[in-house]
Parts: sequence; C-alpha cells; structure tokens
Amino acid sequence: MLSRVAESIYWMSRQAERAENLARFIEVTLHMTLDQPEYLVDPWKPLVQVTGDNEWFKAKYGTANCQNVVQFLAFDREYHSSMLTCLRASRENARSVREALSTEAFEELNDFYHFVRDSSPSQLTDPTADFFEQVRDHALMWTGVLDNTMPHNTAWHFLNVGRLLERADKTSRILDVKYFNLLPRVEDVGTAVDDLQWSTLLLAISGFEAYRREHQLMDIEKIVAFFLFHRTFPRSIYSCVAGVDRSLREIESESESELPGQARQRIAALRHRLENTNVKEVIAGGMHQFVDRLQIELNAVGDSLGQDYFYATQSA
Repeated sequence: MLSRVAESIYWMSRQAERAENLARFIEVTLHMTLDQPEYLVDPWKPLVQVTGDNEWFKAKYGTANCQNVVQFLAFDREYHSSMLTCLRASRENARSVREALSTEAFEELNDFYHFVRDSSPSQLTDPTADFFEQVRDHALMWTGVLDNTMPHNTAWHFLNVGRLLERADKTSRILDVKYFNLLPRVEDVGTAVDDLQWSTLLLAISGFEAYRREHQLMDIEKIVAFFLFHRTFPRSIYSCVAGVDRSLREIESESESELPGQARQRIAALRHRLENTNVKEVIAGGMHQFVDRLQIELNAVGDSLGQDYFYATQSA
C-alpha cells in the first residue's frame, strides 16, 4: 500500500472519530444542564479543557458558556479540531482515496458531513442534545458501513488504528477532566448527586448499561477501572490499545516486515503496562499523572506511525 493512501485512511478515520467524541461530550453536558442544574458549578469549561486548546478558546471567545463552547467544539470553521472541520478534513481524505473505500462508506461520510454543516445555523442559536445524539448515530452508521463493506485488509487496519488511538485519547481526556471537575463539593461524594454525575460520565462513552450489568452500585474505583482496564468494552482504554496492537501486528504481517516498527513496540509496551496496573495504583499515584503519561504514550505511537509508514517512502 502507498504511504500516501495509508496516511489518508488513517486520518480520515481519526478525524471522524474525533467528531463523534466531541458530539458525545456536548450531548451529555446538555443533558446534565437540564437534569441537575442546581448542582453544576461550570459544566462547559471542562469541555474546553478536554481539547487542550484553552488559550485559543479564551482569545477568541472569552467566557466558557453553552453558546460559545458549542460553537467552538462543533461548528467553528477556524478551529482545527471542531466537529465540522474534522468532518470536512475526513471527507477530503476519503475523497483522495476513493479507490480504497466502498461506495457506501464514502456516501455515508459525505452525508454525515452535510448533515452537520447544514444544521449549524439552528444549533448555534439553540443547541439541543437531540441533534448531537443524531450526530452520534451518523458516526455509528458510518463505522458500521466501514466494517461491513470493506475487506479487513491493510487499509482497514490503518483506519482501525486511527479510530482507536483517537478514541483512547478522548476517553482518557474526558475521564481526567471530569474526575477533577464533576463535583462542586467534597461533601457530595457518595451521595445521589455523585451517583448521577458518574452515571452521566458513563453515558458519555455509552458504557452505562455495560457497567451496571457488572456492578450494582456507582463506585469511583470500579468506574475508573471500567474506563481504563475493561478487557471487552470497546471504548475502554485497554480495549482500544489492544485493538491498535492487533491491527499493527496485521499490518506488519501483511507488509512482511522483518522487524517490528517503533509504533508496534510502543503500543505493545503500553498494553503490557495497562495489563500490569490496577486501579488502586492509579488513584494512589494520581489520576491526572496517569492520564498525562498515557496521552504522551499515545501521541508517541501516532508519531511513530508516521516514521514507520507514512513518511518512510518520501524520505527514502
């Protein structure tokens, strides 16, 4: 496979996954403002923190309120990681590799982009959770079309790596930010308010029902363990990392590489670390510190992919 094609497929998938995750975060926050407004200190500022672009937001928008954050995260045409710009970039990458995609996959992504673009005026005036739920449904439909109309060959494994790296990154970010910002007062820990807000956090990754099937009560350690270490839930950090590891192994096998690339070595090391860490160690050592290191390692995997596959041909 040409490095150009592999890179475009990787970013196509990663950008669409980023758009879906932003929609999930906004949808859940809108629900929170309706369900429990008296308990929320500032539900919108944490969403800006998730992006890591606080200074960019502050310079352009100033105050983190509903209208500003929705415009920033969903529809800002200048912000490089808004939902709309991600989908536009994803579609452009898809357009450049039409020969590697099924017709259904391209058409679904094109419809997804147009749905968001055409809805932006009404949502900027009056953002609704229903709209962002529809965005999530479009994303799930596109993922289903990809998985059911494309051969699970090298191209599919590159797109799988892209979406799972992005998913792991955003799952870790929302856990990190919400862990510190979810409750306004220490005395609320363990109360019905606490349970409701942790439930909302699980809803952000569509994990509420899966968690409740295994645990009767809302428990911080169990919820953090679910986010980080669950072996089979598809949005847990471990599940994403394991999926990337499997796909990189397949890519190396199909490319007949004699030695494992840096990306696979890095993801295998991260998988091993997650397998040998428990939630008590994470909380005792500091959730933010753990997530910060995790994000650095995920970024390093992404950088190594470029060196292993995307830029190798150009620099040769």
